[in-house]
Amino acid sequence: MAEAKHKILIVEDDPDVAEMLNAYFRVQGYDVYTVNWGEDGVRAGQSISPDLIILDIRLPDIDGYEVARRLRADRRTQEIPIIFLTEKRERVDRLQGFEVGADDYITKPFDVQELRLRVRNALRRVSQGSLTNPVSGLPEGPLVDERLSEVIHKSGWALLHISIVHLDSFREAYGFVASDDVMRAISLMIHNTIKESGATDDFLGHISPTDFVVVMPPAAMSAFSERIKSRLEQSLDYFYPIKDREQASKRPDRLSVKVTDVPSAFGRYSSVDQLKSDLLDRQL
Repeated sequence: MAEAKHKILIVEDDPDVAEMLNAYFRVQGYDVYTVNWGEDGVRAGQSISPDLIILDIRLPDIDGYEVARRLRADRRTQEIPIIFLTEKRERVDRLQGFEVGADDYITKPFDVQELRLRVRNALRRVSQGSLTNPVSGLPEGPLVDERLSEVIHKSGWALLHISIVHLDSFREAYGFVASDDVMRAISLMIHNTIKESGATDDFLGHISPTDFVVVMPPAAMSAFSERIKSRLEQSLDYFYPIKDREQASKRPDRLSVKVTDVPSAFGRYSSVDQLKSDLLDRQL
C-alpha cells in the first residue's frame, strides 16, 4: 500500500508566489492546497486538516497573525506546524509571529530550497513526536525530561548547560541553512568531546533549539567544561564567511556560547520544568 502524502496548505495572496510554491511542492511529492484570503485559510485548515501550513502575514482581509491565532485556538488545528512567509523583517514582527504560535519564520525574498528544508524539518519533528531535534538529531522533549527526572531524584550526576547565543542574528544574516550547519557542527563537537571522556552513561540533549544539556558524573564535569568551552569558542569565527570574519568578531551580536555547570541537581528541584526554567534563566 502506498504511503500517504503529506498535505501542505499555502495561504498566500500573491498569485505568482502561490502558483510557484504549489508547483514546487507538488514536484516534491506533497499534496498541496492554496488559498488567497485569511478567512479561507482558517476554513481550509479546519476542513483539509493539513500536515503543515505556509502562511503569509500580509493578506487582503485578516492578517496571518489572526489566522494563526484562530488555528491555534481550535482543537482540530492547534498542533499543525505553521511557517510564516512574509516581507516583514523587523525583530518585533518575528516575535509576534512566534507569540501566536508560528513554528518557523522566513522572509521574502526567500530561497525555495531553504523553505523546502524548513518544511521537511517541521514535518519530521511532528512525525517523530519531538523525540529528537530534526537538525542535530539529538534527543529533545520527553527523552530529555526522562533523563533530567533521574538527575533530580538521584545523586551522583552533574549538569552542564551549553547555550548558543545570537544564533538568531546569524540566521537572519546568512539564512537557515547556514544556521543549521552551525547547530549540527556544535552538537557534533559536544558529542565527540563527550566520547573522548570515555564514560558510557553520559547524556546529551536539547532543552531548547539553541540550548544543550550534558549529564555526567561530577568528577568529570570540570575538565569537560573547560575543554568544550575552549573548543567551541575557538571555532565560532569559522562559521562566518571569510570576508566577514574580521568584522564579525567586533559585532555585539557575534555568535558566542555560554557554559554553566550545576554540580548537583539532586534535591534542589521539585520538577523537571523548574530545573529547565532555572537553567534557561541563568543564560539570560
